[in-house]
Amino acid sequence: MDPSHNLASERSSIESTYELTKYLEYQLKEIKDVYLTYLGPPFNEKDFSPPRPNSTALTLPSAATRLELWHGLENQARLAQNQRAYSILLAAVRELARSTLCPSLKTSLLHFCTGLDGLLGSISALMNSLGYSSPAQAAAGELQFPQRGTGSNRPAPLMSQSLKVEGFWILRELQSWLWRSAKDFNRLKKRLRASSLTRHRYY
Repeated sequence: MDPSHNLASERSSIESTYELTKYLEYQLKEIKDVYLTYLGPPFNEKDFSPPRPNSTALTLPSAATRLELWHGLENQARLAQNQRAYSILLAAVRELARSTLCPSLKTSLLHFCTGLDGLLGSISALMNSLGYSSPAQAAAGELQFPQRGTGSNRPAPLMSQSLKVEGFWILRELQSWLWRSAKDFNRLKKRLRASSLTRHRYY
């Protein structure tokens, strides 16, 4: 296949994944504000930050990994970590939507889940275009969350403090991952551009 065609395909895949990530990052800022208001004080207070819980919904690599360690990973490893994290976070946000009693907030969360699902597909396509094998998404066991209602069609009961803390941290981790992913995809674009310039010197 023509190398220039490969480069164009890779560039297009990276660009579309980057743009979707930035869109979701922007969308999440609005949803997070509404969700924290829904949780009420002290969660909607500016400087409030409860300890990160060790819960099923957060069995993913923290996005707080030091940047020098993160940048030391190969592109394939970083993309695989992104894919695994978003698989887990997608299931967690779906559970947040299911347990939310506010109809408009529930709709916003479900719409956001559609975008996250699209991002997972975009990352898989990007890995394929770069010649990487796309790993299986997070194991099914990692995606099982305790149901907070007593029936699938019944509204969830009022959230306990621990579940509110969990919801707070799910959105915070998601925000951090989207920020980091956007940086990753931007770095990939720059590397691809540099690689393209190098190749052209030899043709």
